Amino acid sequence: MGKPIIEARNLGKRYLLGEGGGECYRALRDVMVNSVKKLFKGKYKKNELQKIWALKQINFDVRAGEKIGIIGRNGAGKSTLLKILSEITEPTEGEVLIRGRIASLLEVGTGFHPELTGKENIYMNGAILGMTRTEIKRKYDEIVSFAEIERFLDTPVKRYSSGMYVRLAFAVAAHLDPEILIVDEVLAVGDLPFQKKCLGKMKDVAKGGRTVLFVSHNMDAIRKLCERVIVLHEGRVLMDGPVTEVVNKYITNKIGCIAERSWLEAKEAPGDDVVRLCAARVLDRNGKVSSSFDVRDSISILVEYQVLEEGHHLHVHLGFSKNGNELFISKDNLDSPWRDTVQPIGHFWAMCHIPGDFLNEGEVSVYCAITTVGMSNVGHVSVQDLLIFEVFDQMDPGGVRGNYPLYWDPSGVRPRLRWIVESKKES
Repeated sequence: MGKPIIEARNLGKRYLLGEGGGECYRALRDVMVNSVKKLFKGKYKKNELQKIWALKQINFDVRAGEKIGIIGRNGAGKSTLLKILSEITEPTEGEVLIRGRIASLLEVGTGFHPELTGKENIYMNGAILGMTRTEIKRKYDEIVSFAEIERFLDTPVKRYSSGMYVRLAFAVAAHLDPEILIVDEVLAVGDLPFQKKCLGKMKDVAKGGRTVLFVSHNMDAIRKLCERVIVLHEGRVLMDGPVTEVVNKYITNKIGCIAERSWLEAKEAPGDDVVRLCAARVLDRNGKVSSSFDVRDSISILVEYQVLEEGHHLHVHLGFSKNGNELFISKDNLDSPWRDTVQPIGHFWAMCHIPGDFLNEGEVSVYCAITTVGMSNVGHVSVQDLLIFEVFDQMDPGGVRGNYPLYWDPSGVRPRLRWIVESKKES
């Protein structure tokens, strides 16, 4: 057996947070601003430069031809790892050895020059991959056909929509014969037929003996494409093994989810002198705390809070998001008994019910806010990622998917709506 096509040894990436900016890349403007601050403020405050390790002690090998999924909750370090493997970002410590030509599709905008046309970017990307003009020309028609944007090939890509951009970027990355294809969840930008088309192309690439690294929150896509899965959690490798075993553990062990939070000390709880949170929980149909739900299950979000000052017209606001994109919001203003009056001092709870067959599979984050509503809204509580839970699909005929086992729309909601299908009677 030959050497691995990718070797990661003690890989780590550190960033600096705060007013100091990036660790490696600082513009002249940043240097000048920081110099002025030093004159007026003296030494930096201790909390101005906070170090955070996005990745720490990452070790793994990838053999040529492997199809590997990389999963984990938002902020686990997945995109940072792909940027290092794609040689976009340098590691802070450790090293990566790569024995092959890499094509990567990490985010909309990566790898294309906005002022160049689609056609010019195809040739430029091919040259970056080390291909001759003759090789690129041989693949050109296939790339254009796959991207389905023939009319816009002579238009600068800065005028492309995000969908058009991704179509062309994926077509270039997948068709220019890289030994290693790296794809982040940027494919979610495209429509459903295009996503299915891309998944099929990645399968073809893998069958051709090339290596595929695929990041996704969609466990269905991971199961279909990959044979091995690496789970990242808080910047470290948590699991690495066969796809079925690892994905099942990832779902059943509720890795990275936050199903319950509480604050015993009021002064430590989110809020102010008017109102503070006490607790928040994700509950199943039996009222038990849970962080993993079948798509058919109903879900309840319980928020407990303490009103400390009377005279305020308070409302609880919940926002639900997936992959950083807001799905929907809900407020208690229609159902609260204090809808048209102020709440007295005391302990309260509010519960929002989400019906089954509504949310799509994937990781869902809950944002919570409590505000005073009046001539102008005043915010008292605002907490991002207050709760995080996972929705999964068993893919049996009882769900919305029914007997349709193919790649499903990755949108945030997947409601079960009533349909009527009949044969048309001849008059």
